[in-house]
Amino acid sequence: MIIRVFIASSSCSVAIKKRQQDVVRFLEANRIDFEEVDITMSEEQRQWMYKNIPEERQPAQGNPLPPQIFNDDQYCGDYDCFFEAKENNTVFSFLGLKPRLASKVNIAFTDLYDSSCDLQLEFALREVERSACPC
Repeated sequence: MIIRVFIASSSCSVAIKKRQQDVVRFLEANRIDFEEVDITMSEEQRQWMYKNIPEERQPAQGNPLPPQIFNDDQYCGDYDCFFEAKENNTVFSFLGLKPRLASKVNIAFTDLYDSSCDLQLEFALREVERSACPC
């Protein structure tokens, strides 16, 4: 599976350029393999993009604006969907990818973890279970 980001390299819109850069930088920073597809250089790619965006995601007027994101041939969404996923820490799910398990936060937590906390954690979990059950 490869993420494909449809962009317009010769867009006059500063907003579109910034949105495209935001998507590309995020993918690069997270080492997610992707391919940029420039719709200004290929009419065939532009038409493919327009045709493969679901009807319910098409704008009321005009054509969909870049960036548009696909996982292979599966439509993921536009910039607004990407931004929302980024804000909710669900980008991997949005892209149709498995989330990465290891992170600096997890590694740091593992390094600092103290096994003497096990009893406190077990007690806290029991309290939560008791309060969640109305029986």
